[in-house]
Amino acid sequence: MIKNKVNNILKGTFLISDDSFKNWRLIIFLSFLAIIMIASSHSADRKVHEIASLNEEVKEFRSAFIDGRSILMKLKWESTITKKLAAKEVIPSDEPPKKIKVKSQN
Repeated sequence: MIKNKVNNILKGTFLISDDSFKNWRLIIFLSFLAIIMIASSHSADRKVHEIASLNEEVKEFRSAFIDGRSILMKLKWESTITKKLAAKEVIPSDEPPKKIKVKSQN
């Protein structure tokens, strides 16, 4: 009994017998599900690669931001400003700045 069924499957007689229509429907349905599963898997892989590349881009932008911020901090230092203005013969004052107080006339 079981040997006959296995022989029928191996010979492919289940595809050409009288009631093979239900077998073909099942095979076509399973093939359709396999195609959908493969397409879904490829789509997920594509999204994973896109996310990885975007994460790398974020790391590069973050690094560039930190580099730019450190350069800006160095440009704001008093010693850097003094060196740049010394070339134009502008020197810092020896006297500290004074507050100017304005009294309102009301």
